[in-house]
Amino acid sequence: QVQLVESGGGLVQPGGSLRLSCAASGSIFSIAAMGWYRQRLGAQRELVATITTTGSTVYADSVKGRFTISRDTAKNTVHLQMSSLKPEDTAVYYCNFGVKERIWSSFQNYWGQGTQVTVSS
Repeated sequence: QVQLVESGGGLVQPGGSLRLSCAASGSIFSIAAMGWYRQRLGAQRELVATITTTGSTVYADSVKGRFTISRDTAKNTVHLQMSSLKPEDTAVYYCNFGVKERIWSSFQNYWGQGTQVTVSS
């Protein structure tokens, strides 16, 4: 089994910064893409950013230039540096990894438990 544990959420004022982290543990042979998604109240979960094994990144238009995703492959960890935060960034943020548990396994999708980010004065 694989567990993803997120940290770094909280309350921040508009214009402030937060750094989210997500670490995977358990039975891991390799990890493909890592990503962050968020779910605002009453809305569907949406993509925030993803990063591949080669470092290629994709960002939602709403966060481009403000958020930066990075990964530490050796530590099975992904980070999301969020700057210039806006009230509309308020949401529960989830990390998502594609994980292969054994050399012969296929990649499976795993999700973190979610961490609340609230941007408010």
